[in-house]
Amino acid sequence: MIRTDVVNRIKQMIVRRLQLKIKPEDIRAEEALFQGGLYLDSVEALELVVGLEEEFGVTVENSENTKKRFFSVDTLADYVLELLGTVSV
Repeated sequence: MIRTDVVNRIKQMIVRRLQLKIKPEDIRAEEALFQGGLYLDSVEALELVVGLEEEFGVTVENSENTKKRFFSVDTLADYVLELLGTVSV
């Protein structure tokens, strides 16, 4: 799977799942999702977990290390590729 495709799918999923009034392309992949950028909250974080699991068919683990993976779309894309066993391109 190509990393840019994963990034785009994550952006689309975020907008759709959280019913945001922005376009997916308005989300900068490197910006913080929670403490800046989109200012998401803990309920929205749970929505992202479910969204990632449904979108990519992966299981998101609940750990301190995993929380760091939710910093930005970029870090989420790397995490999804890791879960899929795909080398990032």
